[in-house]
Amino acid sequence: MEQNITIKIAGKDYALKVTSPEMEQLMRIAAETINEKLMDYDSKYPEKTLADKLALISLTVTVSKLSYYRKLKSVNEEAKRMLDQTNSYLKNNE
Repeated sequence: MEQNITIKIAGKDYALKVTSPEMEQLMRIAAETINEKLMDYDSKYPEKTLADKLALISLTVTVSKLSYYRKLKSVNEEAKRMLDQTNSYLKNNE
């Protein structure tokens, strides 16, 4: 089910289509997070342009996402290693 929603980022409305209530919730939370970061950057860097602040927010969010993916990859590799060890142990003790 596709639904039209409007979110506001940096005082500007954006009309979007979402395919589920969960996606709508994520879009609204994301917009709220961006706006909160923008308010924080407004106080820290009042001399920067809106474009500069949005670029810094994009950079920060992307770095966080990449860091999360690296940690997730490491955890998945460790889980696979442990599963392989467990399977090997069970196979050798049958």
